[in-house]
Amino acid sequence: MIWDEKNECMSREEMRDLQSKRLRHTVERVYHNVPFYRKKMHELGLEPGDIKDIHDLSKLPFTTKQDLRDNYPYGLSAVPMSEVVRLHASSGTTGQPVVVGYTRKDLRIWSEVVARCLAAYGVDRGDFVQVAYGYGLFTGGMGLHYGAEKVGAAVIPISGGNTKKQIQIMRDFGSTVLACTPSYALYLAEAMQEMGVKREELKLRVGIFGAEPWTDNMRKEIERSLNIKAMDIYGLSEIIGPGVSYDCEMQNGLHINEDHFIPETINPDTGEVLTCGSKGEIVFTTITKEALPLLRYRTRDLSILHDEKCECGRTLVRMEKCLGRSDDMLIIRGVNVFPTQIESVLLEMGETKPHYLLFVDRVNNLDILEVWVEVDEVFFSDEIKKLESITKKIKHNIESVLGIGVKLKLVEPKTIERSEGKAKRIIDRRVL
Repeated sequence: MIWDEKNECMSREEMRDLQSKRLRHTVERVYHNVPFYRKKMHELGLEPGDIKDIHDLSKLPFTTKQDLRDNYPYGLSAVPMSEVVRLHASSGTTGQPVVVGYTRKDLRIWSEVVARCLAAYGVDRGDFVQVAYGYGLFTGGMGLHYGAEKVGAAVIPISGGNTKKQIQIMRDFGSTVLACTPSYALYLAEAMQEMGVKREELKLRVGIFGAEPWTDNMRKEIERSLNIKAMDIYGLSEIIGPGVSYDCEMQNGLHINEDHFIPETINPDTGEVLTCGSKGEIVFTTITKEALPLLRYRTRDLSILHDEKCECGRTLVRMEKCLGRSDDMLIIRGVNVFPTQIESVLLEMGETKPHYLLFVDRVNNLDILEVWVEVDEVFFSDEIKKLESITKKIKHNIESVLGIGVKLKLVEPKTIERSEGKAKRIIDRRVL
């Protein structure tokens, strides 16, 4: 189902014209209303009139998360605070949080782009959407909530945590759609099994998962364990929240709502703009936001863009599922390592659970990577020789993918702490 055919299916030429018009307006606004951007543009010898269309986008300065923190809390606002009707903040673990303001128009746009996502997942007025993302300063819960109401679905705003209650509500209220992090979806599936709740007792048919990197293998595992269609939703608080891009029924890349957010890929080391089809860091420029418009915001998410028309009929540029974040990337003995690479290996194997931890340490000036993996109870209680064989197999498969040696430790089921939000996968003990 396509929510907004005019904007989701327009020709590339029409989209470029629309983006150019909105970009010119945005640059004009930030130049006159945001001292930070005016200073940045002056440093580059730029004035608003120099930006005539989207081909001039690369002339503009980048914006980073540090820029937002340096201007905490409201220094990048392009409207008087009297026009801001909502404030959210990103869930960072270090430094100042990133504060995001919304005008009434911003909230309408946010509901609209999330509605497009939900329509693509087949969600409509007949659905009951259980929103198990956190509510509050985090954008996940509220974003899905208002988008679901926009398409006419009934919203169950249960928020995150309280797993037994989640499952009871799911069963008693007849939830048909589950929205949460992918790691929590697997946790719910595990908890259902422990509670003796059979999948047939539920009406779930669709899952909307995001807020953390996850692989296609993890998608298959969720679909198998919950017997649902697992759909991806992508977003960042800084850009708007969930709803920046979304899966369609083809599950062949996430459609970017590029009439609101212009995407680019760049070389994360040099800032060079890359062509479609090249892997790089995703950069977004917001072209309809009022309170916090951002020029060329560096997401640190690594992906590949594709601009050919999708089989679903949408012409929006698609981004591949994120490989990971360049700032979540581990560099171990000169090799780039992403947790998602290890996750993909584990989910292809029948002996392990999809729960793991990565410990990074430095011994005698050498980086050591230790991987803890939960083993299925059947195998853990098996003979020692069998466990040794499994250990050797997993270690070999991980090392083949990463290209470096790892220490592997098999642990009993339930050893690794479960997450009701974003899963913590890395413990880095190095003093870098």
